[in-house]
Amino acid sequence: MATLSEIETWLQDRLATLLAEHQVPGAAVGVLLGGEVIDHAAGVLSKSTGVETTTESVFQIGSITKVWTTTLVMQLVDEGKLDLDQPIRSYLPEFTIADEAAAAAITTRQLLCHTAGFEGDIFNETGKGDDAVEKFVATLATTTQLFPPGEMFSYNNAGFAVLGRLVEVLRGTPYDAALREHVFTPLGLAHAATDPYEAILHRAAVGHIRPEADAAPVPAPMWAMTRGMAPAGAMLAMSARDLLAFAKLHLDSGTAADGTAVLGAASVKAMQEPQVKLPALGMMGESWGLGWELFDWNGTKVIGHDGGTIGQNAFLRVVPEHGLAVALLTNGGDTIEVYKAVIGHLVEELAGLTLPPMPTPPAEPVPVDVERVLGTYSCEVADITIRQDDDKKIWLDMTPKGIFTELGPKPDPVQLVGRDELSLIALEAENGMHQPHVFVGDDGSGRALYLHSGRALRRAAV
Repeated sequence: MATLSEIETWLQDRLATLLAEHQVPGAAVGVLLGGEVIDHAAGVLSKSTGVETTTESVFQIGSITKVWTTTLVMQLVDEGKLDLDQPIRSYLPEFTIADEAAAAAITTRQLLCHTAGFEGDIFNETGKGDDAVEKFVATLATTTQLFPPGEMFSYNNAGFAVLGRLVEVLRGTPYDAALREHVFTPLGLAHAATDPYEAILHRAAVGHIRPEADAAPVPAPMWAMTRGMAPAGAMLAMSARDLLAFAKLHLDSGTAADGTAVLGAASVKAMQEPQVKLPALGMMGESWGLGWELFDWNGTKVIGHDGGTIGQNAFLRVVPEHGLAVALLTNGGDTIEVYKAVIGHLVEELAGLTLPPMPTPPAEPVPVDVERVLGTYSCEVADITIRQDDDKKIWLDMTPKGIFTELGPKPDPVQLVGRDELSLIALEAENGMHQPHVFVGDDGSGRALYLHSGRALRRAAV
């Protein structure tokens, strides 16, 4: 196994070159092993300013925030203020979605493991005040229920806004303040920000997006999404070292470096236990815990989460058996390729683990029941149509909606081929991935009811 000193040398030798190869403007990497931390940074925070990335720079961590929100929720469990299996309305009587029966039944546990079943990609703007999360949750009153609570996994951003509001009500303070008081402060974080107003006090990364598919990444037109979605990952930013301090908390049974008990050992353990199996996508974990995504890497348990905001991507992998955690923070470009190169090398050298390969199209496409999968599947942020052309090729057309219409042109059609009898996969890779799409359920006429690629998109009514 390599030493951290050898890893530090490798990062110094390779990181800048990898970023240039994959058009990633800047990145920071942190490695925690056996209580010791190293970090390294390269590139620039913004192509507009040319400000260099340092190890103290803060990047948005996106949906990794969900594990922080889960930690806040589990602290309330530790204190006896919350029962995960009681309906959320026991604590938030105002919680309302379009399906009244579902609203009355959904539990905190289901929200934490993405099985609540309502439409989750909702980014309603509710202002920048301390009441933004409260106002956001109120906008969910007409949100569609996709499937009965608990039936299956479907990644749900809006559900974590509800959890953020739960924290606010039970703590009697805004989400940001609860995060600072109950996690930032006991962990002694030095380079972390809950919003743009704090981030600007640090060397803050700017996200970069491609104006056209083959164009070089350019600075994004906005830095953050709505504050109402902060508990889901719309704003939280930090250095790689501070993200690793959080990972260490979960390796050390909830105890901070100075001995402060931040989270109970039982809660730490519960967060890492499987709650729901995922569809066979091959690019996410095998199951989901409470907040954490759970992976099986050839018999070794790995926990983690990824995050993507407006042109920024973050990756966190934790290997409890080896006391290892690796964080990669980036601000645009082909980030998956850098993830594979950096995280793949580090886990192999430090834990003897091989990064599972991303799914790829089979050499010979598998025949699929085309009539079962054709049609349009919809959610709040996009319509996806699966169609077949005159040459019998299958294509996916995506039409962005809402906030996502502002982040570039409509994507080009994607050709799909049969991966197995239940799924199709993109023939060409985008950002280092061949995206799989699993078709599940039955609409009553032999057609798939859902297109599932991490989120369940329901077939649109004809």
